[in-house]
Amino acid sequence: MIPKTLTRKARGKTFLFRFTLCALLLVLPASHALAQLMLYPTRIVFEGNQRSAQLELINNGTESATYRISLVNRRMSATGGFSEVDEPLPGEQFADTLLRYSPRQVTLEPGAGQTVRIMVRKPADLAAGEYRSHLLFAQQPETRGRRSIETRGSAADEEIGIQLTALIGASIPVIVRHGGTDVSVSLTQLELQRSSNGAPLLALQMERSGTQSVYGDLTVSFTPGGGAEQVIGRANGVAVYTPNPLRRARIALQPPSGLPLSNGTLRVTYREQAEDGGRLLAEAVLSL
Repeated sequence: MIPKTLTRKARGKTFLFRFTLCALLLVLPASHALAQLMLYPTRIVFEGNQRSAQLELINNGTESATYRISLVNRRMSATGGFSEVDEPLPGEQFADTLLRYSPRQVTLEPGAGQTVRIMVRKPADLAAGEYRSHLLFAQQPETRGRRSIETRGSAADEEIGIQLTALIGASIPVIVRHGGTDVSVSLTQLELQRSSNGAPLLALQMERSGTQSVYGDLTVSFTPGGGAEQVIGRANGVAVYTPNPLRRARIALQPPSGLPLSNGTLRVTYREQAEDGGRLLAEAVLSL
């Protein structure tokens, strides 16, 4: 947690107000964010007749922590960011009404873990397609050992203080697929770019069609003229969720020292992750 205190001179009593910021919960998936909070797996997909699943929540920090668990609906932007959804748009189907989970809140000592059980219940008239919501683990503020909200200072040096505390948390997607679903994806608009510090980047678009989302790893390889192919960039765990037709991405490239990215070929592949079978989903080539 990162505290920040703002103060100003004032007459009278000193008041201490605490505001809890949970911005990390809105932007960071479980696979990236949180050294203190470990989740496995980092996504859950119900397919066919599967009716239950479980995940492990582990406090990898040095202090006890309490997490409140809830289901939220989120919309993915074309650049991979998420925003909360109040009303679904055409084509958006959420899973919150189909899912049950237990427990709803956990308190974990350092190094301790908890199993969270998730169940799906499909109504008889459920339309075929993919339904997605996110299971959110929101850390709750610690109240033990805090000062009273009202304190006294010297008459000449009394202050009003506001302490801002950022809490960690994470969310994972929970996907329910019902009936026949399909997906295809292509990689388009490949362009070699440079970052502000001159490092090479590969920009591309992932174009998705069909009735289900797609998830996998992007790998970029470079083959110089007359040379051997070398992997120079990766982006793992990249998704395009329904109903989005495309996602824009940029992958940082790290060619070997002294190897210019010219007079050769860049090849980018998009594959399922190894635990999902490793199937090739899409491939594209850029001549340099």
